[in-house]
Amino acid sequence: MSAATDTREPQLGWNTRRRWVIAPPPRSRVASELRERLLGPLDPWRDWPRLQRILYWAIPLGTALIAGILRFTDLGRPHALIFDETYYVKDAYSYLQSGYERTWGDNANPQFLLGNFSGLESSPEYVVHPPVGKWMIAFGMWLFGPENSFGWRFSSALIGTLSVALTAWAAYKLFRSAVLAGIAGLLLAVDGHHITMSRIGILDIFLSFWLLAAFCALLKDREDGRRRLAARLGRLAGPDGRLSTAVLASGPWLGIRWWRVAAGVCLGLAVGVKWSGLAFVAAFGLLTVLWDASARRTAGIRSWLRAAVVRDAPLAFASIVVIGGAVYLSTWTGWFLSSDAYFRHWAEANPDPAWSWVPASLRSLAHYHLEAYAFHTGLTASHPYAASPWSWLVQGRPTSFYYVEPAGGCGGDRCSSAILSVGNPLIWWSGTIALAVAVLVWAGRRDWRVGAPLAGIAAGYLPWFLYPDRTMFAFYEVSFEPFFVLVLVYVLGHILGRPENPPWRRQAGLLGVGIYLVLVVGVSAYFMPIWTAENITYLDWRLHMWMPSWV
Repeated sequence: MSAATDTREPQLGWNTRRRWVIAPPPRSRVASELRERLLGPLDPWRDWPRLQRILYWAIPLGTALIAGILRFTDLGRPHALIFDETYYVKDAYSYLQSGYERTWGDNANPQFLLGNFSGLESSPEYVVHPPVGKWMIAFGMWLFGPENSFGWRFSSALIGTLSVALTAWAAYKLFRSAVLAGIAGLLLAVDGHHITMSRIGILDIFLSFWLLAAFCALLKDREDGRRRLAARLGRLAGPDGRLSTAVLASGPWLGIRWWRVAAGVCLGLAVGVKWSGLAFVAAFGLLTVLWDASARRTAGIRSWLRAAVVRDAPLAFASIVVIGGAVYLSTWTGWFLSSDAYFRHWAEANPDPAWSWVPASLRSLAHYHLEAYAFHTGLTASHPYAASPWSWLVQGRPTSFYYVEPAGGCGGDRCSSAILSVGNPLIWWSGTIALAVAVLVWAGRRDWRVGAPLAGIAAGYLPWFLYPDRTMFAFYEVSFEPFFVLVLVYVLGHILGRPENPPWRRQAGLLGVGIYLVLVVGVSAYFMPIWTAENITYLDWRLHMWMPSWV
């Protein structure tokens, strides 16, 4: 073998037919060289240094511990059906009894709080959200009892805590930095918006969790797909160590990707909480195919985009859309098994010969969905805490979930106990600036590490602008809050600097980020009373209202 072909690095050049090809190193090194190109210096977890292996798990668990303390402490306070708990908590109890929603009689809330559930009636209730979130609330009620406010908020607190761990893990995968992973977990753990959504029994924290879980599964799938591509290209190298023109035309099939299947399951469950998860199905589905196209391009595949569309997209569609759809349909099992759930027998009462080939139960469910969609798109009722999406990121109009003025016990003449879903202003205001910076950085560099969380923000935020007349609330932003935090951490990573920067630059970055984090923790400690319904003086409550629109 000549010196020209006996080389350790792939050689790029024109062949005699004027086609761009890759002449790789000897066959035994093809897979490892391509793996280095596709994944960088990313060794299997078991081969990492011991400290790095410990941090890989300790940071998510450590930040989750902080989150758990803030979310579970006095979780049962107040013992009241807060905001939309009046719907979802009682629906969850109904699920435990019959597997679907049933109506409640007048004055049911005071009796429910006393542990008297006789107000549950036999007639079905019309609801407009799928079952998954209510089943998750029901799980906590099953464990700790339906009469216990800790029980009907337990699942929210648990899922909120796990979300912090997943966010720290995702930051580790994206940025390969223990420091940035810790910062991501800490910021989400102490943010008031996430804390309040984790301490109340409504649906949105469950939506956020399943979307984040799908994102983490896709991060694993990105690595898995690139490993498969490198390994299969390595096996296809000829005896002389070359990859043929035919192989490099479009590359190999990569088969069923189980992490992408897991993402499809998570997305199906997310849509089973709220339909706003559908935008993430589209965004994440497109994202994973673009990642495949980028991998094939990096590996030297000539028709990399067409290959991704033809060879990767169909299986991606099956994994995410088909499997996700099947999972979503399965979440209606209680409705299917019932005899008198709402609209359960609509098809039998409204026969249509043109659709007689569709099972009656599916036709009934489709009608249910059309009615619910009409409700959502036509929801224009006024509400004192309705908020335009334009104000969400800067916390212009947070939702007041709870406010009472207790008779005493606060050390003042007038007391207040409140739960306001306002995020930590330092996180959200700086995060809004970071978002603008990140968009510009991505536009200039196409850095996938920031493009991925930007896709999550776009899917969770932008669709709401399509319905300007609909009644909306700022707490909907919890669906994309973990991605918002990841974008903020990405920009903080640039402030910290790179290892090769001069010491003074690294020290200045570390000092700046350190001061910022100390201030964030301090502000969170200050706002904690109005996130957790502590009994404080009215004057103290007013001092927490930094903007007039918060009142």
